[in-house]
Amino acid sequence: MEENQPKTGKFSLNYGLILGLVSVVFGIMLYTQDMHTSQSPALMIIGIVLAAIVTFIGISNFRKANEGFLTLSQALKIGAGIALISAIIAIVYNLVLVNAIDPDAPSKIMDARLGPALESGEITQEQFNVQKDQSLKFWWMGYPVLLILNILIGLVLGLISGLILKKAKPAY
Repeated sequence: MEENQPKTGKFSLNYGLILGLVSVVFGIMLYTQDMHTSQSPALMIIGIVLAAIVTFIGISNFRKANEGFLTLSQALKIGAGIALISAIIAIVYNLVLVNAIDPDAPSKIMDARLGPALESGEITQEQFNVQKDQSLKFWWMGYPVLLILNILIGLVLGLISGLILKKAKPAY
């Protein structure tokens, strides 16, 4: 008797698209509120919570489709896959944002990051300008870093979800 086991890639793609869409909607919401350049830790926490919820739901639904069974490796694959797909969507959105919608976004983000150090006297105006210029020259490096960090977060979320939901098939 042949078993028709669900594919982890299908769940990764579907839930990665869902997470990517939710992230883009969240990004558009931030843009409309002029908060897209904010460096608030709360926004990062909201993003991680959204990723955790979608990843957990995706892994949980895979387990349901797999007759209630889930291995840790399947959970890790789904978690990393969801993170990869959503990161690609987020990168495309960010490229559209900084190249078409708000070309000044990188400069505004660097002002938000470096501004507190300038205001507190930790750096001078000249140091501020040099750091900002250097950061803007290498802005593109943020995209591969975003991809790698997203995948690592996806692996951690997949691991946590897998540890919670794992159930091995009986040996008999």
